[in-house]
Amino acid sequence: MGIFSRTRDIVAANMAELLDKAEDPAKMIRMIILEMEETLVEVRASAARTIADQKEMRRHVSKLDQLQESWTEKAELALSKGREDLAKAALVEKQKAADMIDQLSAEISVLDDALRASEEDIAKLQAKLREARNKQNGISTRLESANNRVKLREMWNGPKTHEAFSRFDVLERRVDAAEGRAEALGLGAPPKTLEEELAELKASDKVDAELAALKARLGNTGKLEG
Repeated sequence: MGIFSRTRDIVAANMAELLDKAEDPAKMIRMIILEMEETLVEVRASAARTIADQKEMRRHVSKLDQLQESWTEKAELALSKGREDLAKAALVEKQKAADMIDQLSAEISVLDDALRASEEDIAKLQAKLREARNKQNGISTRLESANNRVKLREMWNGPKTHEAFSRFDVLERRVDAAEGRAEALGLGAPPKTLEEELAELKASDKVDAELAALKARLGNTGKLEG
């Protein structure tokens, strides 16, 4: 069974209220759109049949107009020959055609009203269908956003994330241990002896003397080139 009994219910429908009451808004809006599309097809098909009926009736009216003219000509001919009885009979047939034209014209007028109503219904249905599709797009966007938030939270609070941070903690502890061992190796080292300190000074003097000699040599070279 459909959500709506048809066009009037669709036009009067409150989309927000329908979706608020729905257990599954996404499914509900799909059903609403499907029923609206089916109704729109039916209304258009009905309008097409009305237009076809009007065309057929107008063709019949045109033929009846020609028939009236024919009976008029026959009545004139009969009178010209002195046959008033035949002229009267021809005019009776002409009146029948005229009555039929009046009847068909009334039916065409009724169909005109029905066609205008169909046009209004189609416009209203299209407006409601646009509203429903906009609602569907909004629901899809909200649903996608909610799913993305769920994925992010699952990723942040999930076992893989916890495992990764646990590994970081293990590596940090290993680094701390290595740094502790390096610092421990420097603890309690014996102080340098006098001979070691003098040897370092002697080595430093040699380096200074070699540096001075290098500077002097470079200076002399520059003078010679000048």
